[in-house]
Amino acid sequence: MNIIVCIKQVPDPEIPPARFQIDPEGKKVLPPEGVAPVISVFDERAVEVALRLKDKHQAKVTVITIGPPAAKKAVRYALSMGADTGIHVQQDMVEEPDSFESAHILARAIEKAGEYSLILCGRQAADWDAGQVGSIIAENLGIPVLTVARKVDLIDGKWRVESVIQDGYRIMQTPMPALVTVSSEIGLPRLPTGIGIIKATKAKIIEWSLNDIGADLSGIRRSEILKLYIPVREAKCHIVEADTVPEAAQKLALRLREVKII
Repeated sequence: MNIIVCIKQVPDPEIPPARFQIDPEGKKVLPPEGVAPVISVFDERAVEVALRLKDKHQAKVTVITIGPPAAKKAVRYALSMGADTGIHVQQDMVEEPDSFESAHILARAIEKAGEYSLILCGRQAADWDAGQVGSIIAENLGIPVLTVARKVDLIDGKWRVESVIQDGYRIMQTPMPALVTVSSEIGLPRLPTGIGIIKATKAKIIEWSLNDIGADLSGIRRSEILKLYIPVREAKCHIVEADTVPEAAQKLALRLREVKII
């Protein structure tokens, strides 16, 4: 049984707000000096689900990412957790791919990687939080998709998924192959072991270009960043002075009406 996990390297979510910077003209986030990017937290949990299935069903786990050469660090981290094979698709685009382009690239890479029983993705990336790529990959491949999973298991040759909803969870079942997006409710991912880190450092990562996987991005992009900015929040204080509580309440109500809150 082959399981494929799609992962993404993102700026560290633990970056102190004071160090978070953007390039308004380039419409992109500037990585702070000395803070290395990390694997997206939901993708890390998708790797954990794959490894749990590997432990239980003796599956082979392959991780795939797209991005610049530095993105291979995310692949090596997944390998250090216990994944078997890592694939890096070189992103040689001027702009960062949007959700549709990313899904197209990943779908072509998955097809080139060979047969699979399950594809796992994080429910959303920890940078843009769009939550679209997994479902679009499934659409491109023509396979079922189950989202926001807190548990995934194989029962009688079918994938059984507990999917998080507002008031609890629902249980769904689908035949192989399928794609499942994983949420944080599955629990904390395992930490890499010392042996795992050594093996990951020595592991050979498969590298493909967009031409290698036959990814033609003509007309695929569906979204455009119009403006990227850090919101500015202002706080003002107005003290209501009065001799009695009823007088204070009356003045407060009039003041709220003036500022159009009520």
